[in-house]
Amino acid sequence: MGITDHLSAADVILGLDVPTKSAVLQRLATEAAQRLGRPEAEVLDAIESRERLGSTALGRGVALPHARMEGDAPPVVLFARLRHAVEFEARDEEPVDLVILVLWPDESPEGFLPMLSDTCRSLRDAQILRRLRAAAAPEEIVALLAAPATPGPV
Repeated sequence: MGITDHLSAADVILGLDVPTKSAVLQRLATEAAQRLGRPEAEVLDAIESRERLGSTALGRGVALPHARMEGDAPPVVLFARLRHAVEFEARDEEPVDLVILVLWPDESPEGFLPMLSDTCRSLRDAQILRRLRAAAAPEEIVALLAAPATPGPV
């Protein structure tokens, strides 16, 4: 099970115009709460609680905020390409412009870690990152993330 099993063109936001990491998380929490039918504050709290454990910035301008949510609602995956990169406390100190939010139900944990791992592997490919940044349509983003990851340098 890969990321695109839970990501469609409707889950892609291109040109998200937010000034800070906090604003990115807030906006994605709003979108996810609508999909889950849950209070925005609950979703934001789950995302921020995970973020307090350590930044989910992967480096190379990419962040993968993720959290487990109580209940058995289907997983929610959102992709956002930011209009302007924001500070995200990345180890490589690069600001983030590509963000993938993953919210997964506690009651169905299977698939969560493998999906995160596969997603991270895909996002290591510099060519995929370049193409994600240049994509003109949400459908292109989904197609790029659906492509099998090629092994590359970490």
